[in-house]
Amino acid sequence: MTELHYQSLSEVCRQIKSGALNSVDVTAHQLERINRLEPELKSFAMVLDDQPMKDAEALDAKRAEGQPLGPLHGVPIGIKDLLFTKGLVTASGTRVMADFVPDYDATVVTRLREAGAVIVGKTQLTEGAFGAHHPEIESPTNPYDKERWPGVSSSGSGVSVAAGLVFGALGSDTGGSIRFPSASCGLVGIKPTYGRVSRYGAFPLSATLDHIGPMTRTVADAARILGVIAGRDVNDPTSIDSSVPNYMANDGELRGTKIGIDRAYSTEGVRPEVVAGLDEAILLLKDLGAEIVDVTIPPDYHTLVEDWGITCGVDCLEAHAGMYPDKAHLYGPSLSRLLDLGMGVERERYDSLERTRGAFRTALNRLYEEVDLMISPCMNTLPPTVAEMESDRGFDDEGLTPFIVFTAPFDYSGHPTLTMPLSLDQSGLPRSFQFIGPHLGEDRLIQAGLAFERARGKTIHPPIA
Repeated sequence: MTELHYQSLSEVCRQIKSGALNSVDVTAHQLERINRLEPELKSFAMVLDDQPMKDAEALDAKRAEGQPLGPLHGVPIGIKDLLFTKGLVTASGTRVMADFVPDYDATVVTRLREAGAVIVGKTQLTEGAFGAHHPEIESPTNPYDKERWPGVSSSGSGVSVAAGLVFGALGSDTGGSIRFPSASCGLVGIKPTYGRVSRYGAFPLSATLDHIGPMTRTVADAARILGVIAGRDVNDPTSIDSSVPNYMANDGELRGTKIGIDRAYSTEGVRPEVVAGLDEAILLLKDLGAEIVDVTIPPDYHTLVEDWGITCGVDCLEAHAGMYPDKAHLYGPSLSRLLDLGMGVERERYDSLERTRGAFRTALNRLYEEVDLMISPCMNTLPPTVAEMESDRGFDDEGLTPFIVFTAPFDYSGHPTLTMPLSLDQSGLPRSFQFIGPHLGEDRLIQAGLAFERARGKTIHPPIA
């Protein structure tokens, strides 16, 4: 039988609701595991002290009293430390905000708690959710290989879920920060449609590009969390006023589904082992009855990828108003460079990118008149080494453009994506790909993901006890 910490969120929730498990024992088990492994993994910015056990006790009492139970009842999860938590520091991976204590919870945090989740801690992230950790903060360690990159800003969420410290976590994605750690740590990750999930109470990297979504070990678990956090929020004017489907009711049927692929886009500059993994996924999708259709990604994606830093830099500068450059000495070099870039951007250049964004989104929407979903790699390589990512070719410098080619365009357009793990490669590293859905097409993504996951078989776990 699968060890408790590697069981799915959905399995554990069902057992707690039935009385086969209780939240106190599950939470204690997870906190003990965090205590033991966290010194090496460094995935948390903050592990909460007594509160998780108090919450678990209250949830067990709620069940004993026969009260209605939420879809996350009693299950320990983590949240990225850019999500506001009332009375608790929300540092966003920075030193400049090291003492910032919000007086309210982010909407997604409120919704998780209302659904019965036990929040055990706040996961570590890069400085301000950009490309590198502040020099005074240690990066989380990839549980598959400590020499390999754990992904970018949501790496703490990715590592904590992959290592079985929590059953799921929230991340955010501005240029790939749900998808990169999900791919690097062998996880399922959903970047929802822009506005599907409220950003109220989430400290922004880029308010026009940020998306908040779940990172889990199974598609059903991601669907369960998404159903909790999605939906209109009057406090977030960009949130979408549209009913939220029951994502957990999906049957995972793929027969007749049209899945588009731009073969040039998906192979140019991509490592052969990544292409081979994508081909393997396509063969399995065909066996499941899907029809694979050749499409062409709108060429405007080139401009968006090359100039992503322009949009991000200007938006980030607005988020850090009053802190930068006044307190520049508290910033690390990576985030400082982005903010300096934003300070030098002329408004016309930013506005021109916004027009390109609109044209790309419109053209991409037209493709979904021909297909139900699209498929592509998440990254152009398997998880690179930490040394490679910290070099001049890494995520923070000139190597950025080829690395975000499969991620940034869909942050600009706001289309939802689903990162899917494959089996491990010969060296034991996770392999992955992504589905890209139409606007508000998360249910289609989940349908495809459930079918693929069922056919793929066993969930992968890193080689740690």
